[in-house]
Amino acid sequence: MNRIDSAAPLLPEILALHGKWRADKDAVICGTQRFSWSAFCAGNHRFAHGLAARGIQVGDRVAIVMSNGLSMVQALYGTMAAGACSVPINLSVSDEALVGMLEDSGAVALVATEDQVSRIHRLRDTLPSPLSLLLTDGAGEKGWTSIDALCAGQPEVLPAIDIADNSPLNIIYSSGTTGLPKGILHTHRGRRDWAYDLAIALRYNGSARTLLTIGLYSNISWVAMLCTLLAGGTLVIHPRFDASGFLQTTEAERITHTAMVPIQFQRVIETLKAEGGDVSSMQAMMSCGSPLHESLKQDIFTLFPSGVIELYGLTEGIITTLEPEDADGRWSSVGKPLIGTDICIVSDSDEVLGANQSGEIVSRGRISMPGYWGREEATLEAQFIDGDGVQWLRSGDIGYIDEQGFLYIVDRKKDMILSGGQNIYPQDIEAVLFEHPEIDDVAVIGLPSKRWGETPVALVVPKNTDVDCAAILEWANSRLGKQQRLAEVILRPELPRNPNGKILKRELRVEYREREYG
Repeated sequence: MNRIDSAAPLLPEILALHGKWRADKDAVICGTQRFSWSAFCAGNHRFAHGLAARGIQVGDRVAIVMSNGLSMVQALYGTMAAGACSVPINLSVSDEALVGMLEDSGAVALVATEDQVSRIHRLRDTLPSPLSLLLTDGAGEKGWTSIDALCAGQPEVLPAIDIADNSPLNIIYSSGTTGLPKGILHTHRGRRDWAYDLAIALRYNGSARTLLTIGLYSNISWVAMLCTLLAGGTLVIHPRFDASGFLQTTEAERITHTAMVPIQFQRVIETLKAEGGDVSSMQAMMSCGSPLHESLKQDIFTLFPSGVIELYGLTEGIITTLEPEDADGRWSSVGKPLIGTDICIVSDSDEVLGANQSGEIVSRGRISMPGYWGREEATLEAQFIDGDGVQWLRSGDIGYIDEQGFLYIVDRKKDMILSGGQNIYPQDIEAVLFEHPEIDDVAVIGLPSKRWGETPVALVVPKNTDVDCAAILEWANSRLGKQQRLAEVILRPELPRNPNGKILKRELRVEYREREYG
């Protein structure tokens, strides 16, 4: 506990002090289960001592293969208190990707909820050999130790260990629904600073009661978790998203904060219009993961007194936010850089561009990742060095900054369509299509064209089954620029998304790659 005497305690010490001074206040709620701050910290500390007793050292990686609940929170923050590095894994990844992440991270231990144990058993022969400690929140099976057994008899005080500022706190594998993604490393100091800066931008305080509906392996959830816990607030965790459940819990628990993706906000708005609900307690909501189209954003401002803070960001450490007070008249903007962060726009030839010129967004600041885990080449590829020798982080996103300093996202660089030598940005076309009253969801992708190389095609999820594709095509093309015009509108029952709500255009391009247009 000696770091508490220093000018900059790390998160384990900060949370331990909350356990002392906010002892009786709720820290975590999940259904009928509630942890006070004292019980939450005591559980984390017992878990940390249990890991240490079984040989887990500072910096060792601990894989977290768990569904949302109190046991997952305990595993994440107990691992943090031990000075070890958690590797929370997206439960929707393929078996091949899961094993790949365990190998890539060098995990020496794995913690699973009971619903994931059979999956791990099925993969036992392919698991990396250093993985020696297997824990479950169940009663324990052959080869497994229960979390209760791990914690039994262990001290309830924070372990007296020396955690360096640059010690790894967690590794987040972004996306990863196919193949093996890169592990994004965050350190103890980086996560603490990140939480401080985001808590200011997202308006967290000690009275925050934050509802989480996305898997706790997601960096979106880490935003809300760390901001809430840093401020000494209360987490309310749902096992999965349900729009009606969201509204019921918001009213019953007087929820003040939440973090969701646009498709979740869309479902909540639809349910609120149909069923009603008391959302007067909400003070600040964050939307991220993909763009909020203008009509949805305006609906949120109409139905929620707090409005919404749109956050554009990468887990790697690029973040901007649009404050509610700045939204009117800038509905398609994602705001300005996070406190202490700088951004600029660069061309394909790495020239810094001026106002209203589109190019790649780059950023620098204390929240930037130190690098990809074990991927030095990828880390170097993500760097942009300006003319003064200053290092920036590349986003892979195309955007521009207006004369007032507000950022607008044009599109993902890799999703851009090159048609007849011209750059076409799907997001511009999607913004038009979302204005059609019969369209529930839409994605625009580039498909092969004999004449143009690529041509835009719209994949549409309709609100009703009796939709005329030809009529939508005519309606859209009458509103689009000549080079933006769609070759076809294709109806689908749904669009593939990752757990953070991002449409998987890569999968859609593969699915329709055999189509070719004139």
